[in-house]
Amino acid sequence: MKGLILLFIVFFNIGVFAQNTEYSIVVKDIETLLPVENATVVILKTKQVLLSNEEGKVTFVLNGASNVQVSEMNYENLTLRWASLKEDGFVVYLKNKNNKLDEIILSKESPQKALKKIVSSSIEKLTMPYRLKVYVREFFMLDDKYSYYNDGLVNFQFAENQKKASTTLLVEQNRSYGLLETDVSADLKGYNLNNIMENYCNLKYFEPLLESKAKEQYDFILRKHSSNANYNVLRVTPLDKSPATDSFEIIYDPIKKLIIEFTITIAPQSLDKIEEKAALGSKFITKSLIKVAYRVDGEDYYLLSSNEEIAYDVVLKEKIKNIQVRNNFITTHFNKQNFTYNESDVFKEKTLFNKKNKILTNYWDISGFTATEEEKAIISSLEYKM
Repeated sequence: MKGLILLFIVFFNIGVFAQNTEYSIVVKDIETLLPVENATVVILKTKQVLLSNEEGKVTFVLNGASNVQVSEMNYENLTLRWASLKEDGFVVYLKNKNNKLDEIILSKESPQKALKKIVSSSIEKLTMPYRLKVYVREFFMLDDKYSYYNDGLVNFQFAENQKKASTTLLVEQNRSYGLLETDVSADLKGYNLNNIMENYCNLKYFEPLLESKAKEQYDFILRKHSSNANYNVLRVTPLDKSPATDSFEIIYDPIKKLIIEFTITIAPQSLDKIEEKAALGSKFITKSLIKVAYRVDGEDYYLLSSNEEIAYDVVLKEKIKNIQVRNNFITTHFNKQNFTYNESDVFKEKTLFNKKNKILTNYWDISGFTATEEEKAIISSLEYKM
């Protein structure tokens, strides 16, 4: 009898593990055979969303059968049947749309007025009550050397009946690796997670463009998207002698009046402006990039992913040090239901910086954004220093 019970347990465990299978997909351009970065991969059964990395790769665990949808705005959408997936890697080839429109749009309405309507419509659609499960990670560099890393699987709960989105943050799992130098650790605090998410949903970045004086500071040019006839592209650049430093590229759906993606680059301050007697702690930006994408899924509209990078020089007692921070968000699940929690569960800090590690699973391998081989090597080297 004991033998039968033991045999049953063995077969039961085999069956359970057989149902949870890890898959890898590499997305490539069918003509160039180059990897396609930032392609959206959706597991249709679970609604899990993943984003391909620089190598075009995503990794996920599938329990049972599910078709998989792959999309990127410059390519034709593709749906993979579950039966075709292979555990040891599967290459997906996307066909470029090649519309090559990129024509200037002439309209009686000014591009700035059109942008005001698009921003207002997007905010209204984004501020419904919902929750997002997000994989967040940050890389830190000191003088061109990777010195610190953290990532985590977190939940953002958006408040109901708010004119502006506000969030409550709960951390499921997280980890931090690396060594920090005492003279710069005060500057390496990472991004304020609640603040950055609220900015994405309230579209705070566009406020300078919506002011009446923006027409005197920026040049607005509206074009058709070069690869996707469904989208328009608004490029906004500072005019000569303008105090503005930000350049914007905004991709939006003119029919649904929703922002699909935007990129902001900031002209760096000239290194020549660093004075010999600059005050201690003075900061001079040398690089800044913000890229944010949103997902439209039927009636649902929410943040899909973001990448923010900043580099700046800090004036210290004896020398100038360069600090670089790279932050990534990827929304893995969207849900209109509120989650239940105790007040003690709420994460009160601004960042995951120096938070005690809480590792229950290898969440980083299947949490929406698969690390490249180079990134894995960086993380491993920092973990080894701990």
